[in-house]
Amino acid sequence: MNARFWIDLSPRLLFLFLLTGCINARSTKTLTSSASPSPLMPPLVTLVSSSPTLEAQLTSTPVQPLPAKTIDIDPYLERRLSMVSMTIESRGVNDPAVLAAMRSVPRHLFVPEEYRNFSYNDNPLPIGYGQTISQPYMVAWMTELLELKPGEKVLEIGTGSGYQAAILAELDDLEIFSIEIVSELADSAATRLAELGYDQVQVMQGDGYYGWAEYAPFDAIVVTAAPDHLPGPLAAQLVEGGRLVIPIGPPGGFQSLWKFVLEEGELKAYNLGWVSFVPFTGEGVSEGDSWTPP
Repeated sequence: MNARFWIDLSPRLLFLFLLTGCINARSTKTLTSSASPSPLMPPLVTLVSSSPTLEAQLTSTPVQPLPAKTIDIDPYLERRLSMVSMTIESRGVNDPAVLAAMRSVPRHLFVPEEYRNFSYNDNPLPIGYGQTISQPYMVAWMTELLELKPGEKVLEIGTGSGYQAAILAELDDLEIFSIEIVSELADSAATRLAELGYDQVQVMQGDGYYGWAEYAPFDAIVVTAAPDHLPGPLAAQLVEGGRLVIPIGPPGGFQSLWKFVLEEGELKAYNLGWVSFVPFTGEGVSEGDSWTPP
């Protein structure tokens, strides 16, 4: 057999050799026997059966499992992006920071599990205790109306599930304080915000009508429930140039969204149109009077 013929046929001969050996072998422990190797391919048989280096590698090197790969996939991402594009940006909210926050915060984690499939519909959803998570468009619009700047201090009245506070926390370098009157919601919102990494939000259980005097004054205040008048203590806790965005109107009746700006000691009011919010609850709203600027 000339050299060329050997090179061409050696793989086929090797296959036949191995196949014959497998069929005739009486033991599965080894492929070779005490019989002399085939004269056709002594170098190959000798290499497989007698290489100490290869045997050592096969017997002493354990097979290491591949590390598990964890891929964090947000199943709601596409729906969230569509929500922002179709129901928020298209309706006139154009602050890039607010839009980015709305794209980032996973709203489905702020609603009860039975409502998660509706998380990115543009409507409020119940969160228990007679409260709701606000309509996404309304959250974005009210946030934009606050005209927030880095380093400012913000007070939210009505933490709810914590969604509005999370949107605020996505904006640059803000101090955020939030008050919730329902203790169960205050506790769960504080836990949820901490688990999601929003450590800059401080949550307190209490009557939001009186604000948070310990940390006043505030550059901006946002109220997510509707009293039937402007709470005086909130207006009094604004800094000069401060902004307050709040729905006002009777429970179940006609409500308007108002923006108040404190300029040179005078509270200027801007009526922004009809809205619908859950009623503001607590002793303060039933006993208090609206604030009249000096």
